[in-house]
Amino acid sequence: MSLTLVVLAAGLGSRFGGLKQLEGVGPAGETVLDYAVFDAVRAGFDRIRFVIRRDFEADFRARVGGRYTGGVPVDYAFQSVDDLPAGVVAPAGRTKPWGTAHAVWCARHGLGGPFAVINADDFYGRDSLARLARFLRGPAGRAAGPVQFATVGFRLAQTLSENGAVARGVCAVAADGALLHVTERTGIRREQVGAGREFSGEEIVSMNCWGFTPALFPWIERGLKTLSSERPDDLTAEYYLPAAVSAMIDAAAAEVRVLPTAATWFGVTYREDKPRVVEAIRALVAGAEYPANLWEAVAS
Repeated sequence: MSLTLVVLAAGLGSRFGGLKQLEGVGPAGETVLDYAVFDAVRAGFDRIRFVIRRDFEADFRARVGGRYTGGVPVDYAFQSVDDLPAGVVAPAGRTKPWGTAHAVWCARHGLGGPFAVINADDFYGRDSLARLARFLRGPAGRAAGPVQFATVGFRLAQTLSENGAVARGVCAVAADGALLHVTERTGIRREQVGAGREFSGEEIVSMNCWGFTPALFPWIERGLKTLSSERPDDLTAEYYLPAAVSAMIDAAAAEVRVLPTAATWFGVTYREDKPRVVEAIRALVAGAEYPANLWEAVAS
């Protein structure tokens, strides 16, 4: 079964202050998403689709995609504010992308089978991609039965930044591991997390590490149409993946499994996060979890 990894790499990086998708953090200048590609390839994914913006296409192809020539097949989708369902028109002056669900919508063409979705600026760890690959080869790949999706679940306390607030999809999980709903929480700071505080730190959160099938796309289409009709003149309204997934769960259109992992997560939300990421990757390379030159390993 063919498996595609869809990497959401069209973000503006406003809190980071630049294109963090292209920021080198590994010993040979590898980006965070290079490690995701490496983990995906060794988990059995055989195609990578990057969702990017047209304005940095040339730089991205040269500095990231071009490194995999001769290795895993890579293609591109472009997140454009005008790539919308039939009958939906972006309001005049809209320049901001429509959010993570829209980014996946823009990658829809040619995705005829199971696929995973991740952020380009999050390090998910080997176990996360391996769990998704196993899931996608199982219930998600069946032709019959209810739609089966999955999300990798991380402990909130392990996903915070020392340098500012973060947004997290807080998951309500049934005893059998089924996802009940996701609540998007913004502005979570480390001082809010701990015993007796707003968050215990044990909450399971979704970090946009998902396993899907193309059955998702009609629901994203529906959500984008609803957003447009309810907020027709809003230049900043966004539609997030957790909202699309929650709509399917509420309508009994999908069952979503939470795949818990103890894998190390880290990201580069803020520029001040970079030294921690560099040090964490250096330790993983020293422990032989990753090769010293990731691009050479992927390309071969």
